[in-house]
Amino acid sequence: MKKNKPKYLEISKEIIAKIESGELQPGDKIPSENELIHIYGISNTTARKSLLEMEAQGWVRRIKGKGTFVLNRSPDMHLTRILGSFHAIRESFNDNLIREGFTPKNIILEKTVLDNGISTNVNGKTYSIIGPVLKIHRLRYANDILMKDETRFVSLTICERINLLEMNEPLLKIYEEKYHLTLEQVYRTLSASVFHPNEPSNYFENDIPLAVFILDGVVFCNEGQIVEIEHSFYRGDKYRFSINTKPQLIERFR
Repeated sequence: MKKNKPKYLEISKEIIAKIESGELQPGDKIPSENELIHIYGISNTTARKSLLEMEAQGWVRRIKGKGTFVLNRSPDMHLTRILGSFHAIRESFNDNLIREGFTPKNIILEKTVLDNGISTNVNGKTYSIIGPVLKIHRLRYANDILMKDETRFVSLTICERINLLEMNEPLLKIYEEKYHLTLEQVYRTLSASVFHPNEPSNYFENDIPLAVFILDGVVFCNEGQIVEIEHSFYRGDKYRFSINTKPQLIERFR
């Protein structure tokens, strides 16, 4: 007589199938022990064994105090990031990598105050921050591979003395929690270019021409004030971008 498969294996197989199909993406949080108990009507032990089974197979990673997250198992270590989601914009670069199973590293190349302000062009329109402005130039790594060359400019008129803070938290979190700003809108433009070896502005250390995504962004806070301008490069062989929008937003462009 054929034995029934243990319940914890059935549950883990069902969740793994969602990961394989793409319904659950790298970095997504899967149900907790309590949620599994509620969904499947199982015991604490069965719920715990389900999570441990998926972790043992290398599909997920448990982070103490935060939950269990889907690991990035792509052989070419591609990262997928969402455009158009304010929730995704708020998320920490480092936390995203940790949830996907990578080890993040950040190198600050420059942290200076510009008296003359800064301007950028996004979607064909020029936006400016009047000085003084804090310039933060950082290199962002995953498993010692440079993934993002990031430069952000922050209004010191709106965020006074932010240049004296340690940059251990996401900037948008600092704006909201320390400066009590209401973030209203984010405009972003994504374009493409090629970095050739030995270019003075190229930090990616590539031996052959490297395709890069260029992201230009503007963050608006209270009453339409510009609190931040971003100009960053993402390596094209390691990133994919997806677009997240709502039906009412699509209607505006018809």
